[in-house]
Amino acid sequence: VQLQASGGGLGQPGGSLRLSCAASGDTFGLRRVAWFRQAPGKERDFVAAIDWRGGNTYYADSVKGRFTISRDSAKNAVNLQLNALRPEDTAVYSCAASPSVILSNLRNHNAYAYWGQGTLVTVSS
Repeated sequence: VQLQASGGGLGQPGGSLRLSCAASGDTFGLRRVAWFRQAPGKERDFVAAIDWRGGNTYYADSVKGRFTISRDSAKNAVNLQLNALRPEDTAVYSCAASPSVILSNLRNHNAYAYWGQGTLVTVSS
């Protein structure tokens, strides 16, 4: 499985950005796709995840109500809509996928086998 992340860039506080993660290869066996982010000097944090089939979504408390993760079946992609941006959302965002991650391990980046390259999101006025 190969993941290709796109989007990101510079956003203003209160503004919006959209990230996309396109999956290719043997995606039939995927179970969940997630977004993680890592700010300078900080640990990699879970942002959101979606079931590859079924579409159940899961969010970190810090982004709940502001970010929306969704599946684009036609493009075999997972999108992350970032609204109401805050300066503390500044980070490198990476998408990850797993054929087997269970709910109790959803927020553990070590549970994901496939990773896309990171894309930088900077929130600043």
